[in-house]
Amino acid sequence: MTTSTPGPIDAARIEAAVLEILAAIGEDPGRPGLRSTPQRVAQSYGEFFGGLGVDPQVHLADSEEFSAVSGDQGELVLLRDIEFRSICEHHLLPFSGVAHVAYLPRTRIIGLGRIPRVVETLAARPQLQERLTEEIADALQTGLDPRGVLVVLTATHGCVSDRGVRQSKSSTVTMATRGMLKEPLERAEIMAMIGAQRE
Repeated sequence: MTTSTPGPIDAARIEAAVLEILAAIGEDPGRPGLRSTPQRVAQSYGEFFGGLGVDPQVHLADSEEFSAVSGDQGELVLLRDIEFRSICEHHLLPFSGVAHVAYLPRTRIIGLGRIPRVVETLAARPQLQERLTEEIADALQTGLDPRGVLVVLTATHGCVSDRGVRQSKSSTVTMATRGMLKEPLERAEIMAMIGAQRE
């Protein structure tokens, strides 16, 4: 799994806010186990939210011109099991899982390592899984102008597993499609490939 470079954050403000939270729950921020907690939280927030202000199109800028040997347009490109983690904007709790990203090239293709970078950049900000799925699809549609895009995210959410209903084994699946991959038959074939048994 790739990691983000922490973006510019106001670490001092985060540290002050964490001190207030610790005091508000009745803790002593000065006790040995908590003295470095504000700094640790600020550092981790730099990683969690490093995608803020970053345009995912930077990862697609070096796409290459492509044409199939036969002269036809390209067949499906599918990258499965891209690990990601994000922070739910409702409770600032983590959600994590895997993304499956498929596209039908028209005249442009991208190095396979660039697709996880797009996922990572869009995940590294306060998010909703539904919106993240759509944003990944939109980024690929804009950056590559493919004939079709399909994105499926499967994730477990801290706000579901660790609070409220506490459903620790539940997962959420979201899907976004563009172009030709909105067609039910095309979509069903890709979904079968995503779910195919691994060796």
